Amino acid sequence: MTTDRVYNVLFLCTANSSRSILAESILETEGKGRFRAHSAGSQPKGEVNPYALKELQALGYPATGFRSKSWDEFAEPDAPEMDFIFTVCDTAHGEACPVWIGHPMTAHWGVEDPAVVEGSEVEKGRAFAQAARFLKNRIMAFLSLPLSSIDKLALESHLRQIGAMEGTSAKPATAG
Repeated sequence: MTTDRVYNVLFLCTANSSRSILAESILETEGKGRFRAHSAGSQPKGEVNPYALKELQALGYPATGFRSKSWDEFAEPDAPEMDFIFTVCDTAHGEACPVWIGHPMTAHWGVEDPAVVEGSEVEKGRAFAQAARFLKNRIMAFLSLPLSSIDKLALESHLRQIGAMEGTSAKPATAG
């Protein structure tokens, strides 16, 4: 990995309407041209959750031009070759993914789904704000990694550690 190239990152979530959209906008901005962020889903909802767009706007991130799309778009021969693929929901993490060109580094960065929160507008907004905060914390940790000087094994370890940061939705395995 070198510092003079742009890295492609794909965030996956089943519906591609909330968490993956949040992550795409945050990385695209915070990556300052070093990263090209994308998002997709295994079963795209077809529309972006308006609360996700509202949260992005509140945080000062781009909130336009996003669409809910299938991960199949990124498995096509003319799709950009991904360097990193992060699942941000537990359902997408457990699904059989397409074969990705180039063998990208992968990790699971699960965050609870803010779109399933029921209640008042304030409670829903709070859920999206929390999801965005957890995703931004992971992205900022990722951006601080010395990609040009770290070996693959150490990088994989760091990516898994980032996925275990505060707010993880992954339930720890229990002994039988």
